[in-house]
Amino acid sequence: MAEDRRGVLYPARLPEFHRLPPPPSLDHAVRWFWIPEWALAPGEELRQEILPFPACNVVVEPDGVTVVGPPTRRSERVLQNSGWAVGALLRPAAAPALVPSLAALRDAAAPFEEPALLGEVAGAMADPHLSSAARRDRAATALAEWIEARAPEPGADGLLANELADALADAAITRVDQLAPRLHASTRTLQRIAERFFGLSLRSMIRRRRVQEAAERLREDATVTVAAIAGEVGYADQAHFATDFKAVVGVTPSEYRAGATAEAETDRA
Repeated sequence: MAEDRRGVLYPARLPEFHRLPPPPSLDHAVRWFWIPEWALAPGEELRQEILPFPACNVVVEPDGVTVVGPPTRRSERVLQNSGWAVGALLRPAAAPALVPSLAALRDAAAPFEEPALLGEVAGAMADPHLSSAARRDRAATALAEWIEARAPEPGADGLLANELADALADAAITRVDQLAPRLHASTRTLQRIAERFFGLSLRSMIRRRRVQEAAERLREDATVTVAAIAGEVGYADQAHFATDFKAVVGVTPSEYRAGATAEAETDRA
């Protein structure tokens, strides 16, 4: 499936990465499955910095199963040695059934005691008789079956939550007041849905998507000024944009552009 890397702040650092679509029966619960794999030399490190989607993930790794709550800022992980992960990016309708407390898990994770799931996924990823693609397919299928057994078909609120997620991904949405007429629901209703199914406010999710889009523009086109990019993603002034960008990413737009450019040049060399 097509890869959307807007949330990857430094794409040159990505390990081998695969994204698999969910089966039709899980369209309401999973946006996609994601599987990174890496094998690094002794002493080598790969630092991953991600500005993720406003969604929860279930992640299986060799040492256990984890549910990752809704993010509000950049996250970072340092990869070493060799390893893999098999994750599912959840649709909002499935989150309340699989995440113990959305608000309590903001920018946090909690372990799941699921030895059977861990055994199935780890066994698939280590099976020497399968091709690489077949290993990933079997691992994703095991995780899909586990989620399908726990995520019920969504009711009206769950369906609205998924529609809200689609609307929030649209670059044309730059303000909270644009959501109500599009989704035929009051702003108060949408705020309630956001809290229950995302664990985040509408405003914070719109802000992060705008910052995500800006980060992509900053690293992809060095000819466009920071002020112009601020306008493209819906900011009235550059100062407000720079404040929001630093609050989410941790550096100013200019600092980020310089770092991303240096990373890309190093990768090309």
